[in-house]
Amino acid sequence: MALTPADQVARAAAAEMAFFEGFTLETREANGQSLRFRRAGSGPPLLLLHGNPQTHAMWHRVAPILARDFTVIAPDLRGYGFSSKPAVSADHAPYAKREMAADMVALMAGLGFPRFQIVAHDRGARVAHRLALDTPDAVERLCVLDIIPTLEHFERADMAFGLGYYHWFWLAQPHDRPERMILRDIEDWFDLHTSREPKDKSFFHPEARADYLAALHLPGTVAAICEDYRAATTIDLDHDRASRAAGQKITCPLLALWGAKGSIPKWYDALAIWRDYAAGPVTGGAVASGHYLAEEAPEEVLGWLRDFLRHQ
Repeated sequence: MALTPADQVARAAAAEMAFFEGFTLETREANGQSLRFRRAGSGPPLLLLHGNPQTHAMWHRVAPILARDFTVIAPDLRGYGFSSKPAVSADHAPYAKREMAADMVALMAGLGFPRFQIVAHDRGARVAHRLALDTPDAVERLCVLDIIPTLEHFERADMAFGLGYYHWFWLAQPHDRPERMILRDIEDWFDLHTSREPKDKSFFHPEARADYLAALHLPGTVAAICEDYRAATTIDLDHDRASRAAGQKITCPLLALWGAKGSIPKWYDALAIWRDYAAGPVTGGAVASGHYLAEEAPEEVLGWLRDFLRHQ
């Protein structure tokens, strides 16, 4: 039986207090990488992918509820959290979304799930977009949170984008210029970087915030984040342009959600853009939140997902 909105709110609040109650915390080798992830539940497999500068902990308010109907797998992407952090390279290829997507396909296959649904936020949604293009048979349904395709961002770039998403250009500067600046005060950078809309240090759940900061203090994490953004300006664009030229599109049903208080609805007609990149049905809309939908408005996100995801 479907949860009522009141039930969703109550369960989201309980999940926040429990912080991944009932989940195991594991590490597994996949595609040559060591990936940390949480797992719980039964039913159809559901992969949750986080954004920058976070870890899988960003799903703490929705994952326990989703685990009532799905086998939920929530990993740290390569370079992030407590997963492997390949070294900086001249071509940024280890952080191409194609490689990061291959990690996820290998992880899920190793867990016995060759086909699965995905809900992904921010950088994780860019990984999921590439995964859906490169391995369409693996993706049953895809939900992306608060993004449009990387290629569209750059080809539509104007002053508003440059000022609003300045970090796209700053983090992509040559190694190790942004790294050195961030490493001088990691916590201060984290607070500034995550304040697209004004928020204080209590915004994130204390256990989630602690996980984000612990990961950022690990050797290699900050460099990996910068490499992720360097890849976005180079090798990822090469792959995206090749896919467009070949007529590749997302073939599975796509749900696109964005924060009503964020930049996406100010700058773009997100659904129209995603429909250009998809061959299948595209639905979606705004959530009453800023950029961090799953942490700011979990009950609303769960409502959308309840209607979109295939339960059995």
